[in-house]
Amino acid sequence: MKQDKFLIGILIGIGALVVLALTLFFTRQGKVEYMTDATPEGVTHNYLLALVNKDYQKAYGYLADLDNKPTYEEFRQSFLSGNTNPDSAGADVGAAQIDQDVASVELTVYYSYNDPFSANTGSSDRASLVLQDGVWKITYMPYSFWGYDWYQIKP
Repeated sequence: MKQDKFLIGILIGIGALVVLALTLFFTRQGKVEYMTDATPEGVTHNYLLALVNKDYQKAYGYLADLDNKPTYEEFRQSFLSGNTNPDSAGADVGAAQIDQDVASVELTVYYSYNDPFSANTGSSDRASLVLQDGVWKITYMPYSFWGYDWYQIKP
């Protein structure tokens, strides 16, 4: 009988810890929010967040208006078809280096693998932006966030 009370006490304690862990998990999840578009870092962050949220219209608005810019439908199809897949990578946005109307933003890109033996690895890369009509616009992002044929001359 004494053993049963001890076992019940342990089970109640485990149950309380599970409830506490679940409560903390769901209440402490930080929601990532959009930043101001006034800086190259903010534009880069917002572009990546728009891709994560699958808000392709918003993400497309951050592309520079240059020759051979993809149409919105080409941009969107690149993600829907899986040719460009931001779900397989993540990125941390670093500092920007600004030289008049051109900027380079440091990125650490993390690629995930589907097997249990590979660790997620981070590699340094960059995003390139240009100032157009007083607004920062993206001209280049690393693979997974950017189509290889965007802004390229079409044969």
